Parts: sequence; structure tokens; C-alpha cells
Amino acid sequence: MNNLETMKKYVAEFIGTFWLVFGGCGSAIFAAAFPELGIGFAGVALAFGLTVLTMAYAIGAVSGCHLNPAVTIGLRIAGRMPSKDVIPYIIAQIIGGIAGAAIIYLIATGKPGFEVGSFAANGYDEHSPGGYNIISAFVAELVLTFIFLLVILGSTDEKSNGKFAGLAIGLALTLIHLISIPITNTSVNPARSLSQAVFAEGVWALEQLWLFWVAPILGAVLAALVYSFIYSKKETTIVS
Repeated sequence: MNNLETMKKYVAEFIGTFWLVFGGCGSAIFAAAFPELGIGFAGVALAFGLTVLTMAYAIGAVSGCHLNPAVTIGLRIAGRMPSKDVIPYIIAQIIGGIAGAAIIYLIATGKPGFEVGSFAANGYDEHSPGGYNIISAFVAELVLTFIFLLVILGSTDEKSNGKFAGLAIGLALTLIHLISIPITNTSVNPARSLSQAVFAEGVWALEQLWLFWVAPILGAVLAALVYSFIYSKKETTIVS
């Protein structure tokens, strides 16, 4: 693959992660708490699912539409992508996520009296929407990322009907948010967590950020191992 084609994948990941953060976190900041007409938890959950669903069909054929460092790592461990793309994908996702958060911040601060507050960042203990502790947050993020990766890997496997993979993945992310917004404000995506932590008021979000990298990545690794077992073939080809 030539350099231009490789660069296209990284640009696609940047755009896709930008859209995930702008669409998902933007809906939480702009629309969820709007007096009387707010979209609430269910609306935010749907918004995140729609960002992935739309990007799956927009850029899936170019980059695979990972939009998430945990997904990229999980796909690598499952032998579904070359190791040389892992770091560039993650860098593109991080930059795209921060760019999405920056645009949200630019728009939001244009309203007189706007307070940055948590800025839809992820957290536990007093920074959990429902007051859940660190153990609850870690378990939720690990288990939900595990399921998310299993859905991604299974729905895109050659044995599956790939035409509906984007729908399955988008709906899975919606369900994940419906479950875990009250627990951690839902991460399952280290790039999404970092992007909001950078702009959140104070340093608490950055101090708690480690959990939203470690738990999703661990969940993704476990999912890749389980997928490799349940979908194992007599001869498995691993991307080098």
C-alpha cells in the first residue's frame, strides 16, 4: 500500500473520531439538559450510536472505522490489522477527538454565562453521574468494552453478513451508553475520554483518566482473545 493510501486511512480515522466526539459529547453538552426539551440519557446514547453508525458506512471501507484506541488494539490482537498502523491510528483518533472537543468548546463558550463544568468528561466517585465508585467504574468499562469489541469482531467476521455490521455496532454502542451513562458517563473509548478531560474544569478528569484507558484496553484485549477462540479455524492467518 502506497503512502497516499495509508494517509487516507489516518485522515479517515481523524474525521470519524472527530464526528464521534462532536456528535456524541456535543449532544450531551448542547441538548441533553435543555430546559423541558432536553434529549436526556436516551438521546445522548442514541447520538453516540448514530455517530458510529454513520461513520461505519462513510469511512468503513477506507480505515475500518475504528474511532477508538481500544478497538484498534483489539483488532490488532485478533489479527485483523497490521501492527504498523496501530500507533498512527491511535494518534489520528486522539487528535480527531481533541479537535471535536475543541469545536464544542468554541461553540459552547459563545453563550453568555456558559460554565464548562465537567464538559461531559468521564469520572467515578463524586464525578460519576450516579455516584459510583472506582471499582464499579472499572468493572463497567471493562465489561462493556469487552462486549463492544466482541460485537465489532463478530459482525465484521467473514462468516457474518458484513452489510449490517455498522448497524449492529451502532446499536451496541447505544445500548452501552444506556447502561453506563449513570455509572461513568460512558467511555469505552480512551480517545473520547482524553478529549473531554482536556477541556473539563479543574484537573480531576485528567487525574481519573487512567481508568478510562486501562479498563477499555483490557476489555478489548480480552474480547480479542475470546473472539480468536470462538471463531478459530484450523488454519488462522494473522496479519503481520
